[in-house]
Amino acid sequence: MSTVLVILEAKSGSPSRISLEALAAGAALATATGAQLAAAMVGPAAAMDSLGSLSAAIAIEHPLLDRYTADGYTAACAQLIARLQPDYVLFPHTYQVRDFAPRLATRLGRVLLSDVTAFSLDGNTVTFTRQLFQGKLNGHYHAAAPAPCLVSIQAGAFHAAPSAPTSIPVESFAPALEPSAIRTQPGEPFRAATQTVDLSSAPLIVSVGRGIKDEANIALVQELAQALGAELAASRPICDAGWLPMERQVGSSGQTVAPKLYLAVGISGAIQHLVGMKGSQCVVAINKDENAPIFEIADYGIVGDLFEVVPALTTAIRKAKG
Repeated sequence: MSTVLVILEAKSGSPSRISLEALAAGAALATATGAQLAAAMVGPAAAMDSLGSLSAAIAIEHPLLDRYTADGYTAACAQLIARLQPDYVLFPHTYQVRDFAPRLATRLGRVLLSDVTAFSLDGNTVTFTRQLFQGKLNGHYHAAAPAPCLVSIQAGAFHAAPSAPTSIPVESFAPALEPSAIRTQPGEPFRAATQTVDLSSAPLIVSVGRGIKDEANIALVQELAQALGAELAASRPICDAGWLPMERQVGSSGQTVAPKLYLAVGISGAIQHLVGMKGSQCVVAINKDENAPIFEIADYGIVGDLFEVVPALTTAIRKAKG
């Protein structure tokens, strides 16, 4: 029976949110193709206790993997793939994966299909979709080489399933690694500043665009975000102007988000911005231009002056909350 293997990435000792999204993609692919679903992650077995139904759960453990190196991760994953012989290997599309996965693909004599947003099945052929030119075009690809097919999954493209106990015991896999094979010495892990906002994990986001006109008016939208209990975000012009920190930018050159609710205030909907928020479950747009592109993807649209709509909406939310 064929196998879909998902290589997870740890964050603070547990699978990261984007890893769980890649696992959801793997589950969908396994169901569509009638394959088994396996998951593996560098780290202790206890970190993989909430991954749901799997045919195999593997903790990759070795002292040389305690700190990330491209050499170590490439060798370990190559050995695991040789052992499991999966048809598909999925990764979350993270900076770390972008560092070592191309090297792994080269070692296996394969091509890494990166930043995939969807897949479809036609007979026995799986076709993967990825975006080109900042989301203006979609490219469709299928593997012409023998298995395994290596794919990284874009953040927000799939929704992570609710956590559930892992259905089977987690087994340990100890790759054969020698210190001489690690050609780089890792430095200290990157640590974001304490004020950095992880919009990618926010369930509610209120995002503001150039329709706000002036920095002083940001407070209007901030009040709406506070009333909702949402994070405040922005399109690129707002952050470029210094009205909000760059860490709050959503879009192709900012963060990719997938909240339950994305409330776009005064955002026209340029393709660069849409790329960053297309994974939102519900999009509500407020814009005075009824032809603004944001309305093409919005679930609910309010055509009106944000300086009238936003205060009224804030008042209504506060009243509803009591």
